[in-house]
Amino acid sequence: MGIDLHDYQTTLKSRVSLSGIGVHSGNPVSIHFVPADPDTGIIFSKTDANGDCVELRALSSEVGGTDLCTILGDVSGAHVATVEHLMAALSSLGIDNVVVETEGNEVPILDGSASMFVEAFDQAGLKVQAVKRRYIRIVKPVRIENGASWAEFRPYAGTRYEVEIDFESPAIGRQFFAADITPEVFRRDISRARTFGFMKDVERLWAAGYALGSSLENSVVIGDDDRVINMEGLRYSNEFVRHKMLDAMGDLALAGARFIGCFRSFRGGHKLNAQALRRLLSDRSAFEIVETGRRERGRGAEMIAVNAPVYAPWMS
Repeated sequence: MGIDLHDYQTTLKSRVSLSGIGVHSGNPVSIHFVPADPDTGIIFSKTDANGDCVELRALSSEVGGTDLCTILGDVSGAHVATVEHLMAALSSLGIDNVVVETEGNEVPILDGSASMFVEAFDQAGLKVQAVKRRYIRIVKPVRIENGASWAEFRPYAGTRYEVEIDFESPAIGRQFFAADITPEVFRRDISRARTFGFMKDVERLWAAGYALGSSLENSVVIGDDDRVINMEGLRYSNEFVRHKMLDAMGDLALAGARFIGCFRSFRGGHKLNAQALRRLLSDRSAFEIVETGRRERGRGAEMIAVNAPVYAPWMS
């Protein structure tokens, strides 16, 4: 019987680069994706103000901020901001090991979605590595609440997201989207959903040093009349909730491994996603590390518990 390539870790076949601007800094930035050895995980590599190379692992223990975006590292020192769209693409396409070399403090926003990351990784191609992929399997419910907002993990035989949002703006309103995640589903239904914001918030964000690179080319903008002002309109009729799912997928990719289970949220955001992930990883009775076991004649593969990966997500 042949092997299932989904059972094994992957990296890129070749180096690939992207350039753009940081949505918050407004500065030009280039980013390079470099193939990495098995069990490396995702590592962001950058040069600090002193000219020293700093490596930041894409793990929840490295999260230094969740205001408007997810930031790895020390926001007052070496850090990389706006990692969520990139992390969603890496995780959903099954890319386990890569070094992300960045020449700035922010991942480029590109078109505001994850679609250009998908195109870059397709261009580079994937290389299957001879080491089993490990997963975080949810074995009991874990829930966190913050006012009217909540998020939870529940056991499920697959990887599923169920996200609901509720905005006062008639342009958005209340939207719900759910999907069992595969690379094909991510490409078709989620990757092209763009970040969004309100014109009425622009001046306040600019004054605070945020959204300096935001434009109609990388954001869906809702005007003062509660209408989408982008000439091309929406890519999906419910693009707003699909983008919130994209954000959640990127934030939860900082677990250090894909999870087998269902993540549900209501009126969530980067902060709530990070809190839910920390709550899960702090309770070792709520999950186990598994990999695909040996196949037997007439039976499908089964997931078996294994020792923790070297980049254990719950460790600082």
